[in-house]
Amino acid sequence: MTSKREPRTYAFYSTVRPRSVDWLWYPYIPYGKLTLLQGDPGEGKSTVMLNIAAAITQGWAMPDGYVTDGPHRVIYQCAEDDASDTIKPRLVAAGADCSRIAYIIDEVDALTLDDTRIEETIKRTHARLLILDPLQAFLVQDGDMQSASRMRSVLGKLALIAARRNCAIVLVGHMNKSQGGKTLYRGLGSIDIAAIARSVLMVTRDENDPQIRYLAPVKSSLAPEGPPIGFSFDREAGFQWIGPCEVEIRSSDADSSGDERKSDTATQKLVELLRDGDKPSAAVFYQMSQMGISRRTVQTAKQELSIKAYRKENAWYWTLPEVPQ
Repeated sequence: MTSKREPRTYAFYSTVRPRSVDWLWYPYIPYGKLTLLQGDPGEGKSTVMLNIAAAITQGWAMPDGYVTDGPHRVIYQCAEDDASDTIKPRLVAAGADCSRIAYIIDEVDALTLDDTRIEETIKRTHARLLILDPLQAFLVQDGDMQSASRMRSVLGKLALIAARRNCAIVLVGHMNKSQGGKTLYRGLGSIDIAAIARSVLMVTRDENDPQIRYLAPVKSSLAPEGPPIGFSFDREAGFQWIGPCEVEIRSSDADSSGDERKSDTATQKLVELLRDGDKPSAAVFYQMSQMGISRRTVQTAKQELSIKAYRKENAWYWTLPEVPQ
C-alpha cells in the first residue's frame, strides 16, 4: 500500500530564489503589484493617470526622466466619465496611442474588483498597466470599505492577478473627509487597502499656487521614496509636467510619540552627511531611509538646519549654510 504524501506546511528561506522588483516607473509604480493613488476630488488624479497611460503607450520617458520599457498596452477603466466626450478627448490631448488603450465593456454587467473579466482582459490584451478609476465604483454592492476582512480578501486576489500577469495595477480613490488622522487612514476606509498596496501616492495642491499640484509618495514598500513630481493644471494651458520638485508635502502622517527624538537624530545625521560636502538630495533621502528615518522627518531637519537646495545637472543638491566668522 502506497502512503499519501502529506502537503508541506513550511519551507526555509534558503530555498527561495531572490529576484529584483520590476518597475513601470521607479520608484512610484511597480509591475506585478498594487499601487494606490489617492487625493481629494478635483485635484487631478484622473488627469495624471491619463497622462501616465499616454506615456506608456508611446514609450515616452516619465516626467523625472525615467526611461520606460514601452510602448505597452494599457487598460483604463473609468466609472465616472463618458468614454466618447471625456476620456477619449483627454487621451488625445495627452498624446496617447488610443489603439493601445483598452477598456472592459460593462454596460450590462457592472465590473467589480473580483470580476473574472479583469484578468481575462489583461491576458488577452497583454496590458502592462491597469487603472481602475475610482476604486469605490468597483466594489460589490454588499462590500463594506470599512471591513478589513472583506477588503483584504478582494484586494489580495487582485494583487495575485497583478503578480501572475506582471501587470501594474493602479487603484484611484477619493480621500475621505476626516481630519486629524494619518493620510493612509483618510484614504478609502479600511487601512487594509493601503496595507496591501506596495506603493501609495497622493495628489495635492501647492499651498501658494492652486494651479500647481504634486504627485507625492505616501508609502513606498519596495524602494526609497522618490521626490514629489510637480504638474500644472488649468483650463487655458491644460496639463503640463513640471518634474521632480524640492517641496515639502504637508500631511498628518507623523505619529506624536517619538517625533522629537527622531527629529534630533535626523538633524545629527544630516549634518554628518553634508559636513564633507554637498550631496544630491536623492542620495540623502536614500541614506537616511536606510537608518529608518522618514522623508518627512528629513525635511523637518532640513528646515531646522536652514539647509539650502540648488539644482545642478538635472539633480537637486543640498548644502549646509555657511557659519558666520
